[in-house]
Amino acid sequence: MKLNFDTLKRRQHELGETLPQDVYLRVHRALSWLKAANESSSPDAKFIFLWIAFNAAYAQEFKSGQELMKRDSFKEFLGRLLRLDCEDLVYNIVWENYSGKIRLFIDNQYVSRYFWDYHNGRLTEEQWVKKFERSRAMAQKALAIKDTVVFVGILFDRLYVLRNQLVHGGATWESKVNRDQVRDGYRIMQDLAPAIIHIIMENAEEAWGKPCYPPV
Repeated sequence: MKLNFDTLKRRQHELGETLPQDVYLRVHRALSWLKAANESSSPDAKFIFLWIAFNAAYAQEFKSGQELMKRDSFKEFLGRLLRLDCEDLVYNIVWENYSGKIRLFIDNQYVSRYFWDYHNGRLTEEQWVKKFERSRAMAQKALAIKDTVVFVGILFDRLYVLRNQLVHGGATWESKVNRDQVRDGYRIMQDLAPAIIHIIMENAEEAWGKPCYPPV
């Protein structure tokens, strides 16, 4: 079964009231943004909408002053998600697409935080290149030995840099500069976001936490 808005929406209706209220709200919100991404013709908008879909599925309430995307909690979420992925959906996505868009994305220096640390004076040129090459080698090794947690962690490090560039105004809307990472980024999220929503729905009994901003 191909996972997309239509198949996920049907599954949501099938599960209906068996889904806990918090999970139902997460899925409902995530699917609304997945649909928006499908209906958009802009690569920038597609990536942003897909990231919001992912965030709607993932994000939970934090105490005042905490960042929504704390790195430790984010990694914990990915680890738990992959542990519950008994169908190997995420692994199959990255394996089938590694030689194309995913490898190109991981190899793209413009979505490496080390590259930008160098340009912001926090690393030397030699340091950033060494760290970048090490992360590429780690990704290749992780995929080869089926260590999906490590591989997806490196991939999402890159995706998060692209997310910051777009959401925080570090890029021009539909700019002709550096289009490769936006194109590859939204195509990767187009595969991963539905898989993540599916895994959460099929493991609704897990403690996913309270979603942000519940309807009142």
